[in-house]
Amino acid sequence: MTSDAGAKQRKPVFYGWYIVATCIFVAFVTNGARNSFGIFVLPMSEEFEWSRGTISFAAALGFLVNGLTQPFMGQLLDRFGGRRVIVSSLAIFGVATVALSLTFHYLYLIFLFGIISSIALSGMSLNNTGTLLSRWFRRRRATVVGLNASGLSAGGLILVPLGMYLLQSTNWRLTWVAFGVAILVLSVPLAFFFLKDDPRDLSLSPDGDDEPLDSSTGSTAQRVAGMLDTDRWAQSFRSMPIWQMTIAYFACGYTTAVLSVHFVPFADSLGVGPQTAAFIFALMMGLNVVGSIGAGILSDKFSRKNMLALVYFVRGTAYMLMLAGVEIFGLGTPALLIFAIVAGISWIATAPLTTALIADVYGVRALGTISGVAFLVHAVGSGISIWLAGELFDLTGSYTIPFLIAGLFLFPASIFAFSIKEKKYSSRYQTMEAAVAPAAGD
Repeated sequence: MTSDAGAKQRKPVFYGWYIVATCIFVAFVTNGARNSFGIFVLPMSEEFEWSRGTISFAAALGFLVNGLTQPFMGQLLDRFGGRRVIVSSLAIFGVATVALSLTFHYLYLIFLFGIISSIALSGMSLNNTGTLLSRWFRRRRATVVGLNASGLSAGGLILVPLGMYLLQSTNWRLTWVAFGVAILVLSVPLAFFFLKDDPRDLSLSPDGDDEPLDSSTGSTAQRVAGMLDTDRWAQSFRSMPIWQMTIAYFACGYTTAVLSVHFVPFADSLGVGPQTAAFIFALMMGLNVVGSIGAGILSDKFSRKNMLALVYFVRGTAYMLMLAGVEIFGLGTPALLIFAIVAGISWIATAPLTTALIADVYGVRALGTISGVAFLVHAVGSGISIWLAGELFDLTGSYTIPFLIAGLFLFPASIFAFSIKEKKYSSRYQTMEAAVAPAAGD
């Protein structure tokens, strides 16, 4: 009897966790390579005699194109499934990354990095992989999307300093080749064999739960749709929560992308060596592994909008501390380390929190498109910040003004996030009310 009971209790690992592991690795390799663009700014600028503003325009265009194509890629995912979109995008992105090693002209860089690889990146972005994961998980939605985002952070932790080592050991062209080959040889086959579009394809339920489930256990099967649940993306923009999230997301894009391109040059302007700068950036990304996972776990237990507001506030504080250290106390490496420690826990945490909150409020039927439009606003902020920082550096010889603007944006973003009426619109709280309604009637 005991052995039979034990056999019944032992269940195979829910296939959704294989989806999670695959998405983490995809984020690790692709975003690690993408976020390494900053280490190429100085050597490519020196070889081709490009100004900081010139090369910044190519990077800014890449972020903008990535955002502009995000809703389109999200719609493709909603219509055709994540596996096809993600695998094909990975293949194109890998080839384009290898081809960057052949850069010979500014227009070539714009075409490959600013357009081709940016369109491909939107196909396997955190937005699309987060949408795929939201279909496999409900109760643990923010946790798994946070785990997914940790792959991006781990990519910065490992691939940025590794890329710097390769660049200094060989040259920037071979470093691009190494990144591209890693994507084609490792990520593409993994995604092709393991990604599945929907748990129903394998006769499974979200979270690996059995059907039907008892609502008293917090069953996802008994989850009541929120009052704003929709299968039409445009419908979501007739309500306030999506506007509050996307306006805050603009500040998120503005304050993260600028450092992915300008952090190493900023450190150089302070007299901090490139290896030290790459290490500090890697430290920030490493701490964000903890931050993104922790924020996801906590928001699955508590309010998502409060966690989102806290993340924006902490990041804004990090910017202020860094600028005070540099401008008031004349610090270099210590100011960057303080920034890395404080900002590290908040850097990518906004992505899983925003995706999970959108899914809770508007459902998953049009999640790819809705999240894609939100990410478009994020990308507009990214593009503006990268371009403006380069131009202002050329004008002033300093990054103080662009970084001050970035830091100040984050405090109103925190207010916008905090003001979301989550308990009114989120399906999480609709479920709770539905569960206690019979008791109240009794």
